[in-house]
Amino acid sequence: MKTELLITEDGSHTLFVPEIDECYHSSHGAIQESRHIFIEAGLKMCFKNEINILEIGFGTGLNAFLALIEGEKAGKKIKYTALEKFPVEMEKMAALNFADQLDKNKTMLFKLMHQSVWNEEIEISPEFLLNKIDCDFTSYVIDSQYDVIFFDAFSPEKQAEMWTEEQFLKIYLQCNPGAILTTYCAKGVVRRALQHVGFEVERLAGPPGKREILRATKI
Repeated sequence: MKTELLITEDGSHTLFVPEIDECYHSSHGAIQESRHIFIEAGLKMCFKNEINILEIGFGTGLNAFLALIEGEKAGKKIKYTALEKFPVEMEKMAALNFADQLDKNKTMLFKLMHQSVWNEEIEISPEFLLNKIDCDFTSYVIDSQYDVIFFDAFSPEKQAEMWTEEQFLKIYLQCNPGAILTTYCAKGVVRRALQHVGFEVERLAGPPGKREILRATKI
C-alpha cells in the first residue's frame, strides 16, 4: 500500500494510507498512543524475565522499537514476532523520526529492525530477537506460545476479517496462562468477541484523543 508521511501532535511521525483513508497511529501522537496502549497497559504488566511477544501488524516498527527500549530498561529478554501483510516501503521507513524522538543512541537498532530480512529470526541486540513474518494473519497458523500480544491491525471498519472470534480464538489458544492482549479498539463487538473465546477483558482509559482501550487476559 502507498503511504504518506505525517507529523502527529507529539512531534512523532505516522503514515497515512490514502487507499483506505486511515493512519497507522493517532493524530494526537503516535509515540504517546503506542506507549500507552502496548507498553504501559501491555508489556509492563508481564513480569516474566523472558517474554514472547506477538504483534499483529508490524507497520512502522514503532511498537517493536518501544518494546526493545522498555525491555532493555527493565532487564528483560524479548523474543518478538510480528505478522505483516503490507510491509511499508523502505524509503518511508528511513524517514521515520522515532529514534530521534525516543533515543538517538538506538538509531542503528531501529534501522536494523527495518533492514533485517523477513521470515527469519534476527538478533537486533543480545536481549531482543525479531522475526518479521510476511503473511496474511487470517490464514497464518500460529505455532508458538506467547505472553504478550499487541493487536494493532487497521480498524474493524477497514479490516473486519482481522477482528473476528475465529481470529481471536486462534490467538487465545497460543497464549500462555496469564498472557495479555492489548488493542486500541474498544468497540463492543471486539470486546464481546474476546470474551467469547475465553479472555477476561477490561476497559482502560485511552491515550489523548481516545476514551477507552481494551486489555484482555488469559486466566
